[in-house]
Amino acid sequence: MTRCVYIASSEWQVSKSAIALGVLELLARQVRSVGFFRPLVESLEADGITEALLATKTLRHQEVADTVGVTYADWASDPEAAIDTIVTKYSALAERFDAVVILGSDFDDLTIGTELDHNAVIAANLNAPVLYVCRAADRSTVEVQRMAEEAIEAFEARHNTVVGIIATRAEPLLADELADALGKVRDVFVAVLEQNDLLDAPSVGQHFEAVDATLWRGSQEGLSRESLTTLVAGMTLPNLLPYLQKEATVIVPADRLDLLPALIMAHRSATYGPLASLLLTGGFEIPDAVAKLLSDSEVDLPIGSTVNDTFSTAIALREVSGVATSSPRKVELARTLFDRHVDEDALLAAIELPRAEIRTPNMFDHQLMQMARRESKRIVLPESTDDRVLAAADVVLQRHVADIILLGEAGAVSRRAAELGLNLTKATVVDPKDPELLERFATEYAKLRAHKGVTIEDARQKLADLSYFGTMMVHLGMADGMVSGAVNTTANTIRPSLEFVKTKPGVSVVSGSFLMAMSNRVVVYADCAVNPDPTPEQLADIAISSAQTATSFGIEPRVAMLSYSTGDSGFGADVDKVREATRIAREKAPGLKVEGPIQFDAAVDEVVAAKKMPGSEVAGRATVFIFPDLNTGNNTYKAVQRTSGAVAIGPVLQGLRKPVNDLSRGALVDDIVSTITITAIQAQSD
Repeated sequence: MTRCVYIASSEWQVSKSAIALGVLELLARQVRSVGFFRPLVESLEADGITEALLATKTLRHQEVADTVGVTYADWASDPEAAIDTIVTKYSALAERFDAVVILGSDFDDLTIGTELDHNAVIAANLNAPVLYVCRAADRSTVEVQRMAEEAIEAFEARHNTVVGIIATRAEPLLADELADALGKVRDVFVAVLEQNDLLDAPSVGQHFEAVDATLWRGSQEGLSRESLTTLVAGMTLPNLLPYLQKEATVIVPADRLDLLPALIMAHRSATYGPLASLLLTGGFEIPDAVAKLLSDSEVDLPIGSTVNDTFSTAIALREVSGVATSSPRKVELARTLFDRHVDEDALLAAIELPRAEIRTPNMFDHQLMQMARRESKRIVLPESTDDRVLAAADVVLQRHVADIILLGEAGAVSRRAAELGLNLTKATVVDPKDPELLERFATEYAKLRAHKGVTIEDARQKLADLSYFGTMMVHLGMADGMVSGAVNTTANTIRPSLEFVKTKPGVSVVSGSFLMAMSNRVVVYADCAVNPDPTPEQLADIAISSAQTATSFGIEPRVAMLSYSTGDSGFGADVDKVREATRIAREKAPGLKVEGPIQFDAAVDEVVAAKKMPGSEVAGRATVFIFPDLNTGNNTYKAVQRTSGAVAIGPVLQGLRKPVNDLSRGALVDDIVSTITITAIQAQSD
């Protein structure tokens, strides 16, 4: 039977879609397939919340047409027929998916009591347990408790079972008190999510629409960015600047055009910007001289014009609210809040969906994020001129995966981030041309490489290469790890680490592994990136390093030293190399579960293992696969990735004292985010 949960509220602006996103992704890590259903919407052709959630990778196989039930108009004209349609559409969806998340209707047009009863009726007809969501902002604990009690009574009156209560937009200091109070309403799952202005922030386009503004200057793309607050520019510039807030819509009377150049400069500055938009009020005609000045300049900040006066414009904008999952940035924030404040095991138990023992790519991706958040680490990114790197930094900061250090000129980074609609205000930007840092780093490099005849001048030239500069930050403890390679070659990324970060004690070689996320488990392949033909000693070190990598990422290491022969059945130089490497690995790491030489089928198939290597702790159950050479390893991981649909995460560089990881020059933003995440996790074990 398909599992389901009905997410409902008794008012608007509760961030229901953010909760729905969290529940969808939670269930997606437990079962093979998850669907989404919106029983009651304004329009069957377009629904903002539905479209936003369907844009996520969890729901990529669904279309709007089979996701929505009926319109408010349909319900009003014939409620019984509307219920029949809703049940029919939901049943068709339930046949396709192992679990379905149902999101209740909104509260824009109907009274709260009527709308609440509609959702109670629908939930009862779909036989779906209810997860109730309420808003805590601007309410006392007693008021929130009373609202939840009344709403749950209304659902129970329609024979529903409420399995959980989630309060959103709560003041952090009241979160524990509120959780205790809601726990007294019913003995059910309870969670409290803290207030965050971004979730309900409208877009610039919504602001413009609310006051019938037209775009006068700036980029059309800027209309999709969020506006976190509004500000009336009713002062002279020196008095106005201290009041400017990042990502604000600034309302400017159209007869105060003298402020425009300064506000555009403020938008581009690292101190005051980026701004969300400028909105000119009053409908005054723009003088030709001002229009020409701005037309000759590159203006990416959206500047709108409305005939409304300043006061009515300010009032109207404060009433505009956004959808909590309407942009990638909001989606990442919603995920972070859900991960931080929701006990996933308790929620799964509440909706009677036990955890699966399998480990899917979605599950592993989530687990990596959780592991990285346990202890925040500083990761330096030397390639801040690459837009993919900046976009990945934005995602990492939103998810609270790591602290980001970007190498570059602060103004240039800020301007490019504003143009891309990114928020990098929490990133640290380090100028690699800073003379004090450059001299300190050059002195250190010259000292470390003095035995190679490196002079201070040679060192200064080397540090002009940002891979060297970033690696030196890691070496000196100014950063905990580095990720590079979107622009630079693998050799350029690794070489500085080999020169002065060096390998861990007892490790003779740096190697590269891949975390291979199969359909139902995650394993480690190595070496697939660095060493063409390792010696037995090096192969043993690669095995030990790979086992440590597996442990770092929550994988129990059972190491298979791969060859074309299993046990004592084969002979030859290649088999002997693997046999010797296995002996050395056992000697250096006595507690390690390692078997070799062993063929791939005997390593993964328990039936084959029982015949070829009975009684082995590794055979048939291997989780770490050590290939005898780079040719075999690199080809195998790519073959598995391309033909089985496995997700290959890496390469993860192993054996260094401090983590430095390489990217493919064709890396996507998601790839860079993953590499930053695994680097942060590696840094935790240093």
